[in-house]
Amino acid sequence: MKDKSFMLKNLMLALLVVLIVVIPLFIAKDAEFGGADGQAEEIISQLDSNYQPWFKPLWEPPSGEIESLLFALQAAAGAGFIGYYIGYYIGQARVRKNANR
Repeated sequence: MKDKSFMLKNLMLALLVVLIVVIPLFIAKDAEFGGADGQAEEIISQLDSNYQPWFKPLWEPPSGEIESLLFALQAAAGAGFIGYYIGYYIGQARVRKNANR
């Protein structure tokens, strides 16, 4: 009986995650994502119209959506790494605590 409730909770959580991901796609259809880089570039060009960047990127993503996707993947990978690291060391602390009993 416990396994059914566990599976039901996991199914409900998975459904909630899917809804959290899908609903914003329908709410903000024509929204444009603009980062701090674009805003800084606009302000710099207003302050000094002759400004030239120090370097150019090696590769420029084909669209803003791809750039946003890569940024989100980078953030997710970093958060996953930090979460794994913290979880691993909490688990190790519990193992040491239980071994000392």
